[in-house]
Amino acid sequence: MKTLKIGDLLARVPIVQGGMGVGISLSGLASAVANAGGVGVISTAGLGVIYNEFSKNFNEASIHGLKEELRKAREATKGIVGVNIMVALTNFADLVRTSIEEKADIIFSGAGLPLNLPSFLKEDSTTKLAPIVSSARALKVICRRWIGEWGYVPDAVVVEGPKAGGHLGYSNEQLGDPAYSLEAIVPEVVAAAREIGEQHGRYIPVIAGGGIFTGEDIHNIMALGADAVQMGTRFVATEECDASPLFKQSYIDAKKEDIEIIQSPVGMPGRAVHNSFLEQVKQGLKQPKSCPFNCIKTCDVTHSPYCIMLALYNAFKGRMEHGYAFAGENAWRCDKILSVNELFSSLKAEFDAKAASLTAYTTAQ
Repeated sequence: MKTLKIGDLLARVPIVQGGMGVGISLSGLASAVANAGGVGVISTAGLGVIYNEFSKNFNEASIHGLKEELRKAREATKGIVGVNIMVALTNFADLVRTSIEEKADIIFSGAGLPLNLPSFLKEDSTTKLAPIVSSARALKVICRRWIGEWGYVPDAVVVEGPKAGGHLGYSNEQLGDPAYSLEAIVPEVVAAAREIGEQHGRYIPVIAGGGIFTGEDIHNIMALGADAVQMGTRFVATEECDASPLFKQSYIDAKKEDIEIIQSPVGMPGRAVHNSFLEQVKQGLKQPKSCPFNCIKTCDVTHSPYCIMLALYNAFKGRMEHGYAFAGENAWRCDKILSVNELFSSLKAEFDAKAASLTAYTTAQ
């Protein structure tokens, strides 16, 4: 595995841990991944609920929580720690400003186009910026704005395919269309990133995610031009993951048919592990009476079958009967809880085995 270079940041293992809210990837998981040589990522989604005791004001609690999680991560690692901030969050701007002030190593931003992200940087800012996209077209739109308005070339780009967990940047029809598979879109995004980078004298690393499960998967996707991979699902089934053991167990217990596409209250399709809560939603038995958080711009409480923030928070705490677990398409393949170091060792061994088999095949020819 080659080193991932993002500006002056060097990750000796080209694995970025995906940001998973609510509470699934906080300082515990992020620092463990950073210590193992990858890029650890704290999710900002739901920090206002997790730190509700600090303040009943959702935004104030979110900002305090972000500062606390970054502080705890910094105490636990000298490695690379980034944050994931969804464009769809109502307090997106405050979370971005705080991340930059607190010198997070990198901001990953998706769930919408982060068109104004560079506008928050100051002259002495060190935080890197990486948009999350689902197509080469989206990357080009972002770069036109970033470069045209602020002269800023993305420090990296994450391309997420339709097999990812959580909210998906695809329509239901596109999810099963081979033209939108990660294998199909990675070469297109790589080509766009190389072209834009060459035009502006910068190299834009491409990080590919969505359904990557084994070291062989990592080898195969990097062979298509990706510089690194983003993995979320595999890190849920680790000892250091910040979620409740009951949340992790839902992955271990899941069968292939339990991984389903749901329609999220935020207006996007999502992928989750089927359970009794989602069954009740299908039967129309869940209905919020008010919106306690106003956390997502696209969520309309008058038409929402449930409060997604509360459902995900309950799952994070292990109250699975009152929530559910977002998960990637391959979550059912998780069969035991590993340490982050054990997972990294396993992925490296599988990667090396794939590389060796190709070398042996080429030599035999």
